[in-house]
Parts: sequence; structure tokens; C-alpha cells
Amino acid sequence: LVIPASSQVLEDALDAGYIRDLVAAGATIGSPGCGPCMGNHMGVLAPGEVCISSASRNFRGRMGEREADIYLANPAVVAASALAGYITHPAAVMEGVS
Repeated sequence: LVIPASSQVLEDALDAGYIRDLVAAGATIGSPGCGPCMGNHMGVLAPGEVCISSASRNFRGRMGEREADIYLANPAVVAASALAGYITHPAAVMEGVS
């Protein structure tokens, strides 16, 4: 689940082709704004689910179930991980990209 921070971020990502790449990798794109980080809508985590987020706060149960695994990272790591399907360094995703 990918939530652009604003309408401008969504527009820029569409123009750059990032949204197409994320959807091709299996992502669902949500409406710009606040996403599941407050734990009451848009992709609330279930027990055992894993999330990587660029949100600024993390504590048990914040994004839903207390038994979900939530990792915080910078936006580049989050984007690379969304494309890869697992937590990874951006350089691993960028190999071979010109």
C-alpha cells in the first residue's frame, strides 16, 4: 500500500513513471494524505504482517495489530523496498537502471 504525501507528490510520481512501476510491482496506490499510520483505516495491519514506513512514529499497535512488525526507514529505502517486495537498500533496486 503506497500513500503519496500530497496531490503534488502523486502528480510528480505519475509524471516520472513511479506509480506505473509501483503498480507493476504489486502496490496499491491510496489517496494522497494520511495513510494507515494512525491505525484506524487504509490498510490496518493484521497479526504477523510486516510494514515498512517513512512515518515519524512507531509503537506497538500504532498501525493496527500489536503483533504486526513495523519498520521505519527513509523514503528511498521505503520506495526501494516497495519495488523489491522485501526490505532492501535503494542501490539494490537501482542496479542496471540508467
